[in-house]
Amino acid sequence: MKKIIAFGGSSSRSSINKQLALYAASLFQEAEVEGLDLNDYALPMFSVDLEQQEGIPAAAQAFYEKLGTADLIVLSLAEHNGAYSAAFKNTLDWASRINGKTFQEKPMLLLATSPGARGGASVLEIATKRFPFQGADLKGSFSLPSFNDNFDAERGISNPELKEQLVSLIESISF
Repeated sequence: MKKIIAFGGSSSRSSINKQLALYAASLFQEAEVEGLDLNDYALPMFSVDLEQQEGIPAAAQAFYEKLGTADLIVLSLAEHNGAYSAAFKNTLDWASRINGKTFQEKPMLLLATSPGARGGASVLEIATKRFPFQGADLKGSFSLPSFNDNFDAERGISNPELKEQLVSLIESISF
């Protein structure tokens, strides 16, 4: 059985992006889904000086190794001021010191959502351009606008058109 690692690029315990990532991952047929929480990989703020003094933290190594177990990564990015959340960026910075191809050439479905009408479109644009350089085999991306209006905790995406867009994208992905 194929293994999907799904997580939100946020340190919020109630992350809407984690909810979206887990929901999207659950739509894949015949796959085992493992959800990650960035809080389980808490890291000090990256700096070259700290790396030289103390080395790469065990949590960064554990995060990198966990990504390596995936057959597919489903990542939904939180948008903070138009870019990655500080927690995700810091985790990415540390993991990239292990291997610049942090995503290890794994297939990836990249998502974003926010309470606003643009649905994290700015961070999604940044990531779709950047992640292939960091070893993501990008299979597709999807933005869910107005999370609170278009997502239900019990049913997932409640807007039929948006749900169909995501389902069609998922059905097009083989891994």
